Amino acid sequence: MAKSKHPNGAKKWPFFTVLFIYLAVVVFPFFWVLITSFKSNGEIFGDNAFGLIPQNPTIQHYVSVITEKGMLHAIMNSLIVSVVTTIYIILVATFAAYAISRFEFRGKNVLLGLILAVSMFPQMIIVGPIYDLFLSIGWTNSYWVVLPYSSITLPMAVWILVTHFNQIPLALEESAKIDGATPFQTLFKIVFPLAAPGVFTTAIIVFIIAWNEFLLTITLNANSKFHTVPVAISFLRTQFEILWGQVAAATIIVTIPTLIIVLLFQRQIVSGLTSGGVKE
Repeated sequence: MAKSKHPNGAKKWPFFTVLFIYLAVVVFPFFWVLITSFKSNGEIFGDNAFGLIPQNPTIQHYVSVITEKGMLHAIMNSLIVSVVTTIYIILVATFAAYAISRFEFRGKNVLLGLILAVSMFPQMIIVGPIYDLFLSIGWTNSYWVVLPYSSITLPMAVWILVTHFNQIPLALEESAKIDGATPFQTLFKIVFPLAAPGVFTTAIIVFIIAWNEFLLTITLNANSKFHTVPVAISFLRTQFEILWGQVAAATIIVTIPTLIIVLLFQRQIVSGLTSGGVKE
């Protein structure tokens, strides 16, 4: 008798079941924030507080956030801070990662270990010294907050880029040198184009981290003129209550840019994260 074959779907149903449950758990908080943003204050705190569908949908929270709470200015601040942080972190991390990948020197592994260790430091440890430094030189309440962002983005960026540079054959650079290319020509015309997926992925991750950063900004920028989006959302409250409807609406608004970036460049992100981890 011929052996019966189970269809592929029957073999994979446990995997898809677990995947569905995981996605449901992960996505549900975002779904809850979305429906809360369309509920009136009466529904949020009334009998329909746990309802999955708003009884009387309203966009008043969105109108209030945009027109009255200065959220557009906070979005502009976040864009400035995130873009500037991404540009200078990618420049510094690219050159640092290339040097670590290509040059042989004593303590190379120790240096990589220190970079990894720095990324593990809790932000709370470094906020105090950074605040004292900025206060002494008059850099509080300014866009100079982008400089301390390196403490939370640069180690990660260097580590990702080192793995990508390690995958680029050194023979390509040696051939370029034989053909008369200068070190900078080799770097910008040979190495960087090949490492583009990793650089692009790192830039997106740095941008998202800078966009969502809260602790450094609220500590260094007490002036609301320089508040970024996460800080501005934390001030959506009165003396006696948190304006949950406006908080939900603002959360949806500020999530849209990062969501669009991830959806548009998801293939590049996956390619950039995986290409550096495969040894050819």
